[in-house]
Amino acid sequence: MANAQESNETEIDIRDILESVTENLPDDYDMTELVDVLMRYRKHPIDLNHVTPEELKSLVFLSPLQISNFFSYVKENGQLLDPLELQGIDGFDVRTIENLLPFVAVNVQPEYQQLNFRNIFKLGENDLMMRFAESLEKQKGFTDLPGNRYLGTPEKFQTRYRYNYSTILSVGVTLDKDAGEKFFNKPFDFYSGNVALFKLGRIKKLVVGDYTLQFGQGLTLWSGFSFGKGPDVTSVAKKDLGLRPYNSTNEYSFFRGASATITLLKNVDITPFISFRNLDASQKTDKDGNLVQSTINQTGLHRTPSEIKNKSVLSQQLYGTAIQYAQNELSIGAIAYQSNYGNSFVVQTAAYDRYSFTGKSLTNFGLFYNYTYKNMYLYGEGAKGLGGGFAYINGVLVSLSKAVSAALTYRDYAKDYHSFFNQAVAESTEAVNEKGLYLGLNVNPSKRWAFSFYGDYFRFPWLKYRVDEPSKGYELLAQAVYTPSKTFKVLARFKAEQKQQNTDLDVPVKFLDQVKRAGYRLEVNWLLNKNWSLQNRAEVSQYKKGAANKEFGYLIYQDIDYSPMFSRITGNIRFAYFNTPSYNSRIYAYEDDVLYSFSFGMYSGKGYRTYLNLKYNLAKKLNIWMRYGLFIYKDVETVGTYLDEIKGNKKSEVKLQLRYQF
Repeated sequence: MANAQESNETEIDIRDILESVTENLPDDYDMTELVDVLMRYRKHPIDLNHVTPEELKSLVFLSPLQISNFFSYVKENGQLLDPLELQGIDGFDVRTIENLLPFVAVNVQPEYQQLNFRNIFKLGENDLMMRFAESLEKQKGFTDLPGNRYLGTPEKFQTRYRYNYSTILSVGVTLDKDAGEKFFNKPFDFYSGNVALFKLGRIKKLVVGDYTLQFGQGLTLWSGFSFGKGPDVTSVAKKDLGLRPYNSTNEYSFFRGASATITLLKNVDITPFISFRNLDASQKTDKDGNLVQSTINQTGLHRTPSEIKNKSVLSQQLYGTAIQYAQNELSIGAIAYQSNYGNSFVVQTAAYDRYSFTGKSLTNFGLFYNYTYKNMYLYGEGAKGLGGGFAYINGVLVSLSKAVSAALTYRDYAKDYHSFFNQAVAESTEAVNEKGLYLGLNVNPSKRWAFSFYGDYFRFPWLKYRVDEPSKGYELLAQAVYTPSKTFKVLARFKAEQKQQNTDLDVPVKFLDQVKRAGYRLEVNWLLNKNWSLQNRAEVSQYKKGAANKEFGYLIYQDIDYSPMFSRITGNIRFAYFNTPSYNSRIYAYEDDVLYSFSFGMYSGKGYRTYLNLKYNLAKKLNIWMRYGLFIYKDVETVGTYLDEIKGNKKSEVKLQLRYQF
């Protein structure tokens, strides 16, 4: 039963971290990479006396300033005797330490480091997971419609296999089929895999297959997982991890080919890379008979005749290198790469797209840095795509005292800045056509209280979708967390945002209306005993555009969690009621799901929501998860839109997952 206890505790630790750091992610964002890292460190804790900056960067709840302060402390005081010494490091508050302790240790027995054929089979760790999910109600797209409809079956399938040999070899294979995609003839629509080697002398990393690259502040080159603004104000400074094997099911945000990180000179690493892929795109023929496209399709969905027609029609070849110097408190780097496409991109007819990229080839350059000076962590990046404008971001994190830290960031992205792999901090979905100033503050005056505040003012110098003039706006957040004991926590949050958008009025010349959104949240977490815990939340949303009446929506829910320490079965259930006048006043809330699956439910309209998750430990290394989720909407005849439309007022889904570790 000890294994069941460890497994249950691991998932609770990871679930708490996921909910705290994923506030601003899209509801369909694939969290596999993040969960993979946390699961591995939970099983094989990091030795704090032999840890690398990259290992600490992969722990998403640590800020760059905290990581820098950690290494400064070790440099001045020597190795740690106990993980609780972290309390003496500037910026390491109680919550950070509690999050960190499950994943770290001191003086860990060294893992086997010799790579030989016999040990690969004898000592390696294998992890096989299979998942099935399906909506129980029939969607319109699966009926015998003329024209566009779903040509495949309604089930979702996913299979993933992972192999790890210590920290020097990993192998990953991922197979995925979305609902509506064909299963027969070709069982899975998406195939991904890689082999990665680490610590091979001068070759620090080598990945063949699918991989991601993350450098600087995400302005020049960043693929895979990325955070933006959140309640932890220090998350505005990105933690680049360089080259990593790719293990997610997102079908767009990765490279396919080979890359390596090599020690060129002392303190100097170089990462050359090459990638060959075929992307989805909506294409047409220009007046000269050539195929052209205006955008790349990033959904990875191939369900309808048009989606299948657009599948893998655009070739992409990418090659380049990044070089980085790091010593003590200073790190500087440069990136240069070129991406080539099989057909040309053309300007779309909309005025806001006037400065979009055109052509078949794009060359990008970038410079990035970070520097720690006493209690300050300075960071930034400048980037340019040839033939386009310049973009840059600079910021500083400051430890004002053991209890107070601040973040200040300024960004300026030209309207004609071009990069296909751009995930820098921005209010828009892409870091382009934007100027902004961000100021945040974390205050932890005692073990019981934690406060977060940030304000972000932004301007868009050129037009945007549904915005026919230059526009501006702001975003504010204030949060307080009260934790009087390990068994009780209260969270209160206020968040407001104002932007500008074309008026909905029928007028000859469109003008901009102020669009205001606000949210109020009160959440209480109770640990009743070793087996049972409760979470209660009440959330209110407000929306107002121009002179129209203000919309007012709300969500209330009760979560009940059953996680006994020595039991084969664990589970949780939610009961929720929501009432929002329209999609504009919708509310998002994190939902527990099966392992490696991430849910951020959207509550829109009026109705009830419930789900039940169960996990059963069939054997020592064999686990099964089951999930049932149900929406019941009031005063509606259909649920969903277009091909996802369901007759009636119910929408439900079942999910089964099996995991075998050997």
